[in-house]
Amino acid sequence: MCIVQRYALVMLTVLAAVGAASRPQWAQKLVAGLGVLIAGFGAFVAARQSFLQWYPPETYSCGRDFYGMIETFPLKRAIPMIFRGSGDCTKVDWTFLGLSIANWSFLCFVALGLLCVALLLRQWRQRSATLEL
Repeated sequence: MCIVQRYALVMLTVLAAVGAASRPQWAQKLVAGLGVLIAGFGAFVAARQSFLQWYPPETYSCGRDFYGMIETFPLKRAIPMIFRGSGDCTKVDWTFLGLSIANWSFLCFVALGLLCVALLLRQWRQRSATLEL
């Protein structure tokens, strides 16, 4: 699950670079909309991992790693296995101010998602102000 969060963060970084480089408003709206979706997905994965850390399952095994699941199983079976979590997802290796990496990741994804929503609202307000003139 932490690998999926990293991919979501990298995708948000690439989107931010594309959004900063794009001039047309439709491109900026598209980037902000995709940013909301990716941030929401990242927040969901981080929340799931946080839940597994707070309430670890009674029985678990370390299981396969992310790449092993993708290579071995069809995507239809691999994705539920990823979200089910394993022994690795319940382990808290590091904390800062009492929160684990998954907790901080959730907070960052929520903040980035809210930033994308704010950018969309700003674009919408600018467009409606332009139409009124």
